[in-house]
Amino acid sequence: MKARTRIWAGAALALATAAAAWVIQPPIAPVQPPADTDFDSASIARGARVVAQGDCMVCHTAAGGAPYAGGLPLRTPFGTIYTTNITPDRDTGIGAWSLAAFTRALRHGVARDGHLLYPAFPYIHYTRMSTVDINDAYAYLMTRTPVTAKPPANDLLLPLRFRPLLAGWNLLYLRPGPVADDPRQTAEWNRGRYLVDGAGHCASCHSALGPIGGERSPAFSGGNVDGWDAPSLTTLLQAPKPWTREQLALYLRHGWSPEHGAAAGPMGPVAHSLSQVPEADTNAIATYIMSLQQPATHAVAPAPAATADAARVAQGATLFAGACAGCHGAAAPMMTAGGRPSLALSTAVNSDRPDNLIQIVLNGVPWSHAQQTTFMPPFSAALSDAQIASIAAYVRADIGKRPAWNNLEKRTADIRKENQQ
Repeated sequence: MKARTRIWAGAALALATAAAAWVIQPPIAPVQPPADTDFDSASIARGARVVAQGDCMVCHTAAGGAPYAGGLPLRTPFGTIYTTNITPDRDTGIGAWSLAAFTRALRHGVARDGHLLYPAFPYIHYTRMSTVDINDAYAYLMTRTPVTAKPPANDLLLPLRFRPLLAGWNLLYLRPGPVADDPRQTAEWNRGRYLVDGAGHCASCHSALGPIGGERSPAFSGGNVDGWDAPSLTTLLQAPKPWTREQLALYLRHGWSPEHGAAAGPMGPVAHSLSQVPEADTNAIATYIMSLQQPATHAVAPAPAATADAARVAQGATLFAGACAGCHGAAAPMMTAGGRPSLALSTAVNSDRPDNLIQIVLNGVPWSHAQQTTFMPPFSAALSDAQIASIAAYVRADIGKRPAWNNLEKRTADIRKENQQ
């Protein structure tokens, strides 16, 4: 027993020592904001590509705010975190950060002044980025327009406001440093894995989170972000029409696939960011993701009519004809001339949960940039919770031929309330 006690004591001491090493992080001396001429133009151009791969502007730009100036609220199970200003403003941004401080933040989750960063900033993935990519991202961000903007204070559960607790989280989930290429795989596959697991941090959204916010295994099995379900990335062959590498690459680059539909919710801005990277990058991402697929299963049989609320479906058919069929009906010009896929192929319609379909009807697909190929107006002000529930019931049963969702009206009301909050 004494030997066992010594072993446990030694393990506890080792963990405490390791945690203390994370907690006690020295500040890195501030620097004067570098001038644009301090950076090579080629490095800045490459940095724009890296920053687009990481979708940095979307998270670090508040609604109506200046690019990269932070202040966007990120809802988590533990409260709200506001993103930081990453413009080169010396007082409220990262203008006083040296390259060493910037690298430490991405590799180890530690700010310039030594405080630990919350893992809503996906440094557990950014740590896998190459030194060259980190240097180029620094060059790009340091040549943006400085903006004086201090984000609101985070609103987190009381214990989590004590940042040293993050040291224990890092011991569990952070594995610092890049990952070597797999020599058994092609260069494109290795490039795709590097982008997906590194700057792209795809698992941050497409994986379930554990009780303390760490990504659960298996990765890419589906998650939830900002009230939207992020579908599994390992079951694309099990869709009503199985995805191909070419279809996925097109979807990633343009936010739309003629065989599957349009990107909506948090995925829309991601696709816009990926539209700015070379086609080789989106092809590599698609190659890697398709290599993760589980075997295809048999097609799901149509739902028996008795499983759906016939009255609700009938009401939904009437509402759909008036509000939706002009664009989504089989004979609508957008469908016949535009080559749009049937809603029967939509991931939102075929999901086990109705959340994404409800979100799309409530919020639409906003028009955010000139290159966007899809748009849908929001119906949150025009349709009640009961009406949206009826439309969802109709689309699910009559168009999707899938088993009925339960408690649609309550779920619609809950989602509307969550969105307002």
